[in-house]
Amino acid sequence: MEAGRTPVVFVHGLWLHADSWGPWVEAFDEAGYSPSALGWPGDADTVAETRANPDRVAGHGIADVVAHHAHEIGKLERKPIVVGHSFGGLIAQRLLSGGFAAAAVAIDPAPVKGVLYLPPSALRVASIALRDPRNRNRAVSLTKEQFRYGFGNALPDAESDELWEKWAIPSPGKPLFEAALANLEPHSPAAVDRKSGTRGPLLITAGEKDHTVPAAVSRQTQKLYNKSSAVTDLRSFDRGHSLTIDGGWREVADSVLDWLGGRDL
Repeated sequence: MEAGRTPVVFVHGLWLHADSWGPWVEAFDEAGYSPSALGWPGDADTVAETRANPDRVAGHGIADVVAHHAHEIGKLERKPIVVGHSFGGLIAQRLLSGGFAAAAVAIDPAPVKGVLYLPPSALRVASIALRDPRNRNRAVSLTKEQFRYGFGNALPDAESDELWEKWAIPSPGKPLFEAALANLEPHSPAAVDRKSGTRGPLLITAGEKDHTVPAAVSRQTQKLYNKSSAVTDLRSFDRGHSLTIDGGWREVADSVLDWLGGRDL
């Protein structure tokens, strides 16, 4: 980390490799931050190696991912801003709630405990893992067609297929099972402190065309924090779940940078 520059840690979600944050890392570096992108437990350094060794990611749950990132954040000289996408957005909220982050951005985040309504498209994507209980302890991959529905539905097929080929990796099924059961478990790893007034600012984004995390989920998430006096903002984009990696990524990145600047972060 460069002295005097605010650290930013990027957290990917299911089925994308940390290297997919590359353009964001460059943009945030140019904007004066000290950015880095962390992989999940078991992720290899490259997409190809992660695909070749799917068992390494199998069995890791939300608590494992949070602990892994908290450990890496502990090596920094100060608390970072954490930017997460999808399940990475849930992880970002957990890190903020736990006092490991100075602020957080949850881009189309997976539902935390308390989100009660999941639109049919979200259930369809989650069912890729949930339809077989054995997937709780397995690695789960997306086919090209499943990626088109979950990530690339707002894109031309050719662009979606290119993103799948470039960035898609196997991911643990366990977080999906944990999120599905979150409202039934008193100590769910998907729970966050929704009432704290001392945490840092939080930005949540909603993708109006998102199949995996529909905008209704993001709006419910923001409302869960209505008893907190801390900043909880919402910004909406007319985009699908690929909004961090497709040709329009810069619109989202610039909006996040604008929000950070407006909060003096």
